[in-house]
Amino acid sequence: MTKWRTDRRGFLQTAGATLANLTLPANFAWAAEGETLRLRVTADFQVLDPKGIIGELDEIIPRCTQVTLVRLGDMRDGNTWQPWGAEKIDWIDPTKIAFTLREGLVWSNGFGPVTAEDVKYSFERIAHSDSAWAYQFEKLDHVEVIDARSGILHLSEAFAPFIIIALPYYGGNIVCKAAVEAAGGSYTTQAPAECGPYRFAAWEQNQKVTLTANPDWTGLKPAFSTVEFYIVGDDQAAQLAYEADAFDFTRLAVSATKQVTAAMPEGASLIQAQSTRYAWLTININAEPLKDLRVRQAIQYAYDSDAVLLGAYDGLAARSTGVVAPTSPFTRATNLIATRDVEKAKALLAEAGVSDLTLQLVALTDSTTQAIAQIIQASLAEAGITVEIQPTEDAAYWSLGDKTAGDGYKSLELVLMNFSGGIDPTENLVWFRPDQIGVNNWSFFDSPDFETLYQKGLVEQDESKRKAIFNQMEDLMESSGGFIFICFEPYIALHDSTLKPVILADGQPDPVMFTRV
Repeated sequence: MTKWRTDRRGFLQTAGATLANLTLPANFAWAAEGETLRLRVTADFQVLDPKGIIGELDEIIPRCTQVTLVRLGDMRDGNTWQPWGAEKIDWIDPTKIAFTLREGLVWSNGFGPVTAEDVKYSFERIAHSDSAWAYQFEKLDHVEVIDARSGILHLSEAFAPFIIIALPYYGGNIVCKAAVEAAGGSYTTQAPAECGPYRFAAWEQNQKVTLTANPDWTGLKPAFSTVEFYIVGDDQAAQLAYEADAFDFTRLAVSATKQVTAAMPEGASLIQAQSTRYAWLTININAEPLKDLRVRQAIQYAYDSDAVLLGAYDGLAARSTGVVAPTSPFTRATNLIATRDVEKAKALLAEAGVSDLTLQLVALTDSTTQAIAQIIQASLAEAGITVEIQPTEDAAYWSLGDKTAGDGYKSLELVLMNFSGGIDPTENLVWFRPDQIGVNNWSFFDSPDFETLYQKGLVEQDESKRKAIFNQMEDLMESSGGFIFICFEPYIALHDSTLKPVILADGQPDPVMFTRV
């Protein structure tokens, strides 16, 4: 039985309570007001070690409990960066970045001050490793330690976006060398030493994570003494819980935008922003029914973009032309297959000698993804393709394309996917390189030309030439038949009007920088 403890409004209205009882965690409890910041997240954390960060909360917690050399600002203000753990950080020349750590940065658990040796260890253990974040340090040659607080980052080639790609988050979180080595070289759910504005305080698995202010933090003090993350997977349940004052901030399903705008909850503000989160349909080139390019192209022609954008996104998103954001100066002008053509799809299937084709479509269980899946199912049926939808929970979903979990990744057929994007196009294109097959490249897209262009895009300084490189890479992706680009999802969130949130480029909140207004 679900148990409720309330110290505020008591309980939801009857209709809302019914849904919340079905979808909120058992023993869910409203939190206290005041110096506590309460944020809703969609899933529990899995790995706190920067080398192994996987999901949403994995990334947000180290942002609060570890230190980085620099910190990004709000995506709505242009993603500007500033020194954070670094007192000074400057380009010496196109391949050298000098840094000096701030005084007073101290590790917990008696591990002493944060040092330049910790920076060296943190970055070099990820560079050229099997970490998903190794791409951030692909151009890092080594870190030179000058003294206890100073060092130089040596790049193998000039790469201007290095500071905003490698240093603010993910692999850029600094860890304590002595503590991590004592823990065996890595860790999962418990950091052996912390240095950040907050410390990890409590964890109620699949329900709630609590952070409390770090008394040893000598940097900018956060506005809140406690941060509580409430884990609520269902968007509608989270919206109802927010309206009942269960937390101060939650993302919303895009489809809820018009409803909320028409009847804004009392004391609430709505964020509507262009995000870097991109959604696409993966078509696995390696799967037996999809090995013929004509079959994959038939799916591309049968896809009904207008229906998806209207039905799943309420007309608030435009079709994307690739994985480079439409707000970027590097975005591609149009898709190669820009218009739906069901008859062309049928002709391609006939030419390939394929009939009675049935495909499995894996999709996460959130309402937006399921709506997209159902529309794809209907649109492909018009071309004679039967689609069977496989709703899959988050934990199981991410193992499907993982080559370390068995050979299942080889025979996946269709998968709806979406990733948080970055500021530079290389941060979005990196996941489709050949070495990402069985990791993040679930379409088995294996293009040497793509890899060559990726390397050129990293070091090219001329913007017009970079644009041509990135556009050609997206042409290669689409012409392979392994992708249908859906959209860049709008960022929609509700928050208390007395709160000023900070949302980073990846669409995740930065609790450290939240303030009251």
